[in-house]
Formats: sequence, structure tokens, C-alpha cells
Amino acid sequence: MCVKIGNIDIGEFPLLLAPMEDVSDPPFRALCKQHGADVLYTEFISSEGLIRDAEKSTMKLDIYDFERPIGIQIFGYDIESMRLAAKICEKANPEFIDINYGCPVKKVANKGAGAGILKDIPKMVKMTKEIVNSTNLPVTVKTRLGWDENTKYIVDVAERLQDVGIQALSIHGRTRKQMYKGEADWTLIGDVKNNQRMHIPIFGNGDISTVENVVEVKNKYGIDGVMIGRAAIGNPWIFNEIKHFLKTGNHLARPVIADRVDACKKHLEHSIEWKGKILGIAEMKRHYSNYFKGIPHFKDYRIKIITSECTDKIFELLDEIKLKF
Repeated sequence: MCVKIGNIDIGEFPLLLAPMEDVSDPPFRALCKQHGADVLYTEFISSEGLIRDAEKSTMKLDIYDFERPIGIQIFGYDIESMRLAAKICEKANPEFIDINYGCPVKKVANKGAGAGILKDIPKMVKMTKEIVNSTNLPVTVKTRLGWDENTKYIVDVAERLQDVGIQALSIHGRTRKQMYKGEADWTLIGDVKNNQRMHIPIFGNGDISTVENVVEVKNKYGIDGVMIGRAAIGNPWIFNEIKHFLKTGNHLARPVIADRVDACKKHLEHSIEWKGKILGIAEMKRHYSNYFKGIPHFKDYRIKIITSECTDKIFELLDEIKLKF
């Protein structure tokens, strides 16, 4: 049976690429889509930046037909700004709008945005309702279990968000206080999914790094799909690997060095094309270690690549890596 967000069919057990700041841009999303991601999200976008027409924010509204279905994710602390931002996002014509109630970083959460709103559940519900009422697009939410160990109200919160009209909910199995430390707790995600009052899709997120992880949470908690974040960085193949394993019970062959180099080159090409040479090269630096994780004696090449500002030189180094390893 296919899972739907509103009227949008996203597959029987969809794999979602998590929205990640400075990672989930169009060049990276293109690779993940090519390798099996069912649903994509933009990087999270500041509502204040959107309503002020800030270039950094409006650039993140760029979406392409090959990415569909895709959601634009917004964050903010002011209800009216979030409502107006949703209207702006609607003009970019995504399949849905996603609200970020999960970002744990201080500069976001301490202002009451992202996971910061978990300290004020009534405001969270009110903000969600205003956004749902402001757009004709389906609205979804990504959040965490709670602010800290003593405020894991996610089962009740999920009901209340559903009651004001969201069409799907993604839950990261940590509190804000945990940040990304410790293990994700999937038991409460399962409690939300198995709550008889819930009828919208529930997606789980947190510590999904292997195909075995996916099989375990799928069978144990009955979730509708999984959202994959950090495990996809430098490893866009993870989506097809999961799909192959779920279908056949066998592992898909891991990418060889040539595959990794080709993906990295394509990522770099698209990054330069979308952001320009200077920014495109600079923002790729965080990705090289991930593409070539586990390769012995890669450090010298990594230093050469990240210190080079010459496109031709970087591609030359990548070709050397393909031949040497």
C-alpha cells in the first residue's frame, strides 16, 4: 500500500533525504535522487530571511522538476513571519511545505525557533495551524521527542499537530538537549505510529546508517518510512542499497573508488554551476572526506584538494585518486 502526503503518492516504504543545512542543496539532492531517494527537502530556510528577500534565503527556494516530490522547509520563531514565509514558498511550487521544529543548534533554538519551540507546545500548535491555514499545499512537520528527558511529549504533540491539519510527521529520536549525542530512541516514534488516533504517515529519523538499521525499525515499530541524514553525506548510494535489501534480502555491491570519484566530480560540477566557482569550491570541502572515507593514506590528497582554488587542479587530483586507489 502506497504512502501519501496529502494526495501525493510517495511509494510503499519511502526513503526521505533529511533537510540538512549547507548539505541538502540542489547538487547534493540531485545525487540522492539519482540513487534512490523518494522524497527530498531543501535546506531549512529562515522565515525572516524570506520575508526580507535575503539572497541567501531566496536562493534556497530553487527547486527542479527532477527533484519531485520535494518539500521546502522553513523555520522561525514569529508566527506571522512563518505564515508569510509559507505563502512565499508556495510560489516556488513545491509539493509540500515542511516546518522545522527540530533544529537543536543554539543560534536557532535559543531564539525559540527549530527545537526551541518544544518549550512552548501551545505556540507550536498555534503556529502550525496558522501555516496550514495560509497555504493550499500539504504541510508537514519535522521535530524531536521533546526539549529534554523530562519533556518527551511527542505522542500528545503528534495528535495535536495532526488535529490542526499536518499531513505527515517526521520524528528524530532524540531530545534537543541530546543534540546528536547518544543513541536515538525509537520507542516513542513507535508509540506515535501505533497510536490508534494517528492516521497520517509517521517517518522515523536518527542513527539510520545501514540497511539492517532500516529493516529493524521497519519491522519493530511499523513506521511508514525512514528519513536519512548524515549517513547519506558522501554516500548517496545508501538509498538504493536499502531498497535492494528490502526487496531481495541481499546486499547491493558497494561503490568502488571509480564510482565515488565520479559522484564527487558530478557533485563538484553542479556545485560550481549553481553557486559559482568560489562558493561552489569552498562548500564542497566538507564533502571530500565523506566520499573517500576508509581509503588508506587519503589525508595527503584531502589536503591538496581542500587547499586548491583551481577547478582543473581539483579534477586532476580526483582523477589521480581513481587511478591510484
